[in-house]
Amino acid sequence: MQEKSIDSTYAAEVLDTCLKAGRLMIQGGSEMYRVEDTMLRIAKNAGIEGSRCFTTPTGIFMSLGPHSYTQITQIKKRDINLELVDRVNRLSREFAEKKITLADLKMKLSELSNDTPNYPIWLQIVGAIALSCTLMVLFMSNYDWGDFPAAAFVGGVGYGTFLGIKKYTKVRFLAEFVTAALMGFLTIALCKIFPKLLVDNILIGALMTLVPGVAFTNALRDLIGGDILSGVARGIEALFTAIALGGGVGIAIKLLGV
Repeated sequence: MQEKSIDSTYAAEVLDTCLKAGRLMIQGGSEMYRVEDTMLRIAKNAGIEGSRCFTTPTGIFMSLGPHSYTQITQIKKRDINLELVDRVNRLSREFAEKKITLADLKMKLSELSNDTPNYPIWLQIVGAIALSCTLMVLFMSNYDWGDFPAAAFVGGVGYGTFLGIKKYTKVRFLAEFVTAALMGFLTIALCKIFPKLLVDNILIGALMTLVPGVAFTNALRDLIGGDILSGVARGIEALFTAIALGGGVGIAIKLLGV
């Protein structure tokens, strides 16, 4: 059966839109099955059946099925931004419901790419402060309420430093290593000034702001779902983060002792 031909310009626009949506979702930390599902739905709702895509954390390949049109895109930046994933999903649903055209979808995705939604820095630091002290209580059964403000202080200062370093370097693991070392130095210094404070409690609470919980969960989800390559890649990425955090704290303990 002869396949219906499609205009090359239209095909390029569909491919570009699908790849842009997929790239933004991976940059936001989405699972691979959700990325592929969104891209294929956009192509289908654009009137092209039988499209295929192959997604990894570092690149996306997409072909318009029986048509000889294929594109790839590279992904160098990955983070956890569920607001970004939600907005791409929302735009995809609006396109499926015919509320926006393909050109509108492409334009809105470009706007998202250039102006990625995120919470203000001060609010992120406040969130890190709240997370550090509350997770310390959650994970540590033997704690003193004096550790509560100490964990909040170390977590807030550490996360603010992490955001500052990440802004000026593309090496995320370096930012995590330096931040973990700073948290270690601050914690040990506080414990030497106030001997009743416990290093373990403060450090565990503060480091939780940097632990790659979502990345590790997505890695397991991809592995269980059969995306072996993606699962292994994300798992190794999470492992490197754990090594950077452990190494930073280890340096502080080695230099200052406990």
